[in-house]
Amino acid sequence: MKTPTMPAEWRDALSRARHGCRIWRDTRPFWAGLITLSAGLPIIYFPYAHLSWGSATLALSSTAGAASLVIGVLLVVLGLLLWFQQNARLFAGIAAILMSLVALPLANFGGLLLGTLPGLIGGSLACAWMAPEDTSAPPADGGPRAR
Repeated sequence: MKTPTMPAEWRDALSRARHGCRIWRDTRPFWAGLITLSAGLPIIYFPYAHLSWGSATLALSSTAGAASLVIGVLLVVLGLLLWFQQNARLFAGIAAILMSLVALPLANFGGLLLGTLPGLIGGSLACAWMAPEDTSAPPADGGPRAR
């Protein structure tokens, strides 16, 4: 049986796209943004969901619906902010930590802790992230690359 092969130009284009995505991902707090973005989803979901387990239905809808929607949407926006405005990482990280903590009493225990814990982790990663140093410019102190 013959295995299908990809044309060389497709392989080159795919390789360039993967390399470009890797460079984009490495120049920003990508994982902090992804975890923060994913923290907002359970906080939004649980107040509006009716979970069925056999014949029993669990409805978590309460007056926390509006607060859950606002907190969840803010966490998603903060995750996107971390991806596209990496200079605002400290603000976004602290805001994500605060929103995750506020979600505990206001949003059904922070989406049953499935939103609070990733929000705390993502915010902490955002605060700890440092931009990579630009290695293309020679050092200003007259180091070995300046010679």
